[in-house]
Amino acid sequence: MSFKLRDGSFSVKPKSKTRLHIPSLNFAPLHASVCASGARSTLYMSERKILKHYPIFWNITGKICVVVGGGEVAARKVARLLECKAKVYVISPELVPELADMKREGLIEHISGLYEGQYPDHTIMIIGATDDEKINAAVSQDAQARDIPVNIVDDPQKCDFILPSLVERGELTIACSTGGNSPALAKQIRKELEATYGEEYSDLVNILGKLREKMEKNAGKGQIWFEKLMAEGLLDRIRKKDKVAIRQIILDVSGEEVDID
Repeated sequence: MSFKLRDGSFSVKPKSKTRLHIPSLNFAPLHASVCASGARSTLYMSERKILKHYPIFWNITGKICVVVGGGEVAARKVARLLECKAKVYVISPELVPELADMKREGLIEHISGLYEGQYPDHTIMIIGATDDEKINAAVSQDAQARDIPVNIVDDPQKCDFILPSLVERGELTIACSTGGNSPALAKQIRKELEATYGEEYSDLVNILGKLREKMEKNAGKGQIWFEKLMAEGLLDRIRKKDKVAIRQIILDVSGEEVDID
């Protein structure tokens, strides 16, 4: 298997079935001990506790993201990254069947071996998803030393970013987070949001997006159109799949014709 780096390509050949050795790379070595910088880590973590997370939607299309771990949790993280069209590398001596299928289909790159602090150049994100606390701690420390954003599953104190609970309706995404304090509460709120925002919102967002494309000749009309469309019962007509009424409401409010899928 090979990686594409700035100075060309290089081969990755496992030294054994369980260890990975990459002599030609200039990776920083794995920290000798998670506890070696214990004083620094304790201070850093105490500072992180009071920080607010900055909510952001991040375009990672074509960007290199690394997942450490080959189990079911890692598979879910990988699947999500692939949905966002990232280039995904998985570091693990073994893979669950789902990840093995992704590897066979060429969807992911697999670094077969134990974690040793090895990342391809230009990695923009690292997710630690193993069941070994020492490995997860090392992943966090190594990523922070390289200034690469890191997430350690179920351990917000070792994270630069955390992943919210999501409700998705087409292009509409609603994110909910408790800052890592209670995933159970975030899950409950997500269920309530799912009940409130049904699949009709996917169609609504699609229609509004098409109208936005026509805004150049109707500058400043967006908010007015939206309020009138909602007042005319557009969302209810979408729920009832009444395409004739939907087209008529849009035409009456905006003077524009929009294709309804």
